[in-house]
Amino acid sequence: MFYLYILHSVTANKYYVGHAENVQEALAYHNTGTEQKYTGKFQDWTLQAAFEAGKEKSGALEMEKFINKQKNIKLVLKLVDPAFVPADKLATLVRVAL
Repeated sequence: MFYLYILHSVTANKYYVGHAENVQEALAYHNTGTEQKYTGKFQDWTLQAAFEAGKEKSGALEMEKFINKQKNIKLVLKLVDPAFVPADKLATLVRVAL
């Protein structure tokens, strides 16, 4: 299973949307991986939301690209809100407990 996840850095006051098979490993990587261009500058990333994105990596990557192309912080804030239920293009996402 592949997951879509959203991280937040208090220091940078930024969100990061990514995908992975193992969300906890991805979080650890972002907090220690200095080779990461975007997340490597900060080491205080916390997991804000995670969703099942399908059995294929391609589906998770497609969803990540769709969200990032929106360039819309309001969408990201909706996704991190536990009360938000994804619809339309996002309807395939299934929220998982953190």
